[in-house]
Amino acid sequence: MTIEKYRHPILFYSLATIIPWLFWFAAGYLSHIPSSNNLYVVVASILGFLGLLGPMVIAFSMILPDQELRGDLFNRLFSMKKIKPIYLFLTFFLMLISILLAQAISLLFGYSIDQFKLSGGTFTAGIFSVWFVLIIAPIIEELAWHTYGTDCLRKRFSLFKTSIMFAVFWAIWHFPLSGIKGYYQANLVESWIYSLNFAVSLIPYVLLMNWLYYKTNRNIFVAIVFHISAGFFNEIFLTHPDSKIIQTLLLLLLTIIIVIRERKFFFQQEYPE
Repeated sequence: MTIEKYRHPILFYSLATIIPWLFWFAAGYLSHIPSSNNLYVVVASILGFLGLLGPMVIAFSMILPDQELRGDLFNRLFSMKKIKPIYLFLTFFLMLISILLAQAISLLFGYSIDQFKLSGGTFTAGIFSVWFVLIIAPIIEELAWHTYGTDCLRKRFSLFKTSIMFAVFWAIWHFPLSGIKGYYQANLVESWIYSLNFAVSLIPYVLLMNWLYYKTNRNIFVAIVFHISAGFFNEIFLTHPDSKIIQTLLLLLLTIIIVIRERKFFFQQEYPE
């Protein structure tokens, strides 16, 4: 099987952590230096973007020299064969449904209906617009996580273990972004409960994303769209942060149901032929 050739998880995840962190810690330092001409903001933004590119560059450097892996990458990027419509529907709309339902539930606890109004974005990204980041960042990330990163773990572990391990890694991987002024993660650290919710939310989110990814024959496009939808729909409305906690609970409940119903799919050690 081709997945057997994704065999360097330690190398991949080590480099995919060290390289972005070097850029992001530098960006965080510069972002807090006062500047009359915004020079430091520009440099910090560029460093932040270069850090984001790191894991993708690492993944492609491991894939492209191997002809079989190149073919596997091409097929998973552009092939939409044998994908059931239900999985495509969930890919595009699950996160939208979950945030709208969470906001609706919050109304029962006295939260404002203004949450359903459109937002201009709740964070900054230096010289890049919020909406640019919400589209481009998921594409770049998934061209690392679901080209090489997920499969090199799944080769060795069950889908459940793979997803939990990656969720923990991903929460830690975001840590330096909390030091970059104005970034989403920097806003989160102002409240421990919202920071905790972000970390916890990654567990059902990754399990659901990987469930869709493997149900659609390791389709990278599916992972990209699901990632974009998560960020975009959670920012497009004036959602109260407490509603995002409700959303996490809803996604946890859905994930538990799916995992129980598809125990073999999540817990079998061997990757299915």
